[in-house]
Amino acid sequence: MTSIRKVVITAFGDVENVKVLDDVCPPPPPGHVQIAVEYAGFSGADVNMRKGIYPFQKKAPLTPGYCLVGKVRANGEGCTAFQAGDTVVVLTKYDAEAELVNQPEKYCIRVPDGIDHKEAAAIVCDWNAAYGMVMRTAKVTKGQRVFVHGISGAVGCAIMILSKLQGAKVYGTASERNHNDIRAYGATPFVYTDKNWMDEMKKLGGAHAVFDPLGFESFDESFSILSPDGILVAYGNNKGSLENGKNKSPMGAIMKLYSHNLNIMCGKRTTFFGLTRDSPAYKPNVTALFDLAKAGTITVPIKNVWDMEDIQTAHRQWGGGSGIGSLLIKVARD
Repeated sequence: MTSIRKVVITAFGDVENVKVLDDVCPPPPPGHVQIAVEYAGFSGADVNMRKGIYPFQKKAPLTPGYCLVGKVRANGEGCTAFQAGDTVVVLTKYDAEAELVNQPEKYCIRVPDGIDHKEAAAIVCDWNAAYGMVMRTAKVTKGQRVFVHGISGAVGCAIMILSKLQGAKVYGTASERNHNDIRAYGATPFVYTDKNWMDEMKKLGGAHAVFDPLGFESFDESFSILSPDGILVAYGNNKGSLENGKNKSPMGAIMKLYSHNLNIMCGKRTTFFGLTRDSPAYKPNVTALFDLAKAGTITVPIKNVWDMEDIQTAHRQWGGGSGIGSLLIKVARD
């Protein structure tokens, strides 16, 4: 057993329920590797898990953290793919916000030399999700119109950059303070709240693909701006948390989202994208993104990094501030 510090959501509710506590990490069991975590991803999933509204989540107490980058510290029985000191990333869903974690070897991916470790942490989750949605779900192609809600966010800006690489024209909503950053990438930003984006996209003939992490009534608005053969790819239910509204279950909105597909006379399609390490595309997507990063084709923006001991600050500041890109928790102590 090794003494560690880790984040724990002790009970669902306010930020004060997120604490950094002392614990121990056991040796890795068979088929697992023990990883000394450098950085963990931070996102709306952390916030919604803290509130107890993330779909199908564990009960509290729990340790959040959807992904990590770190160095292999020890191998469990039967593990031979990595040596101590190798840098790996892994999609975890839980437990990444801890100094040591044990993870199944089969889900760990070696980080190539030359890849920034903060960018690697963003690639395995935020960019992995974006790549799956752009390349495999929506199959974005040259000349299409793509609309992204939360285009300045971690996954949103990755969707923007990857869609631009595919030759699409990209539009999206974001806080006005981030519009200049979005324009710098060649995309067209709108303010979400004034709804002007709905009329503008309809004038253009609609979007061939809309990516929506907001949920609830936003799914209906997004469906309304689709082109006749467009696809709405939902991938979150963050609207309530962003607006500091009442906690409510997203399941009704998700069921309504899928009900649009029952109209066989309508060419528009809807789906909800979920990221999982059990997908056959998990490792190929991450490997493709590492190749793009090594080649200099993509640069992964990092908006903010908080020390793990400041985890409550991260929860309070989520969804605010200027800049675009991914959010991380620095777990390793200097």
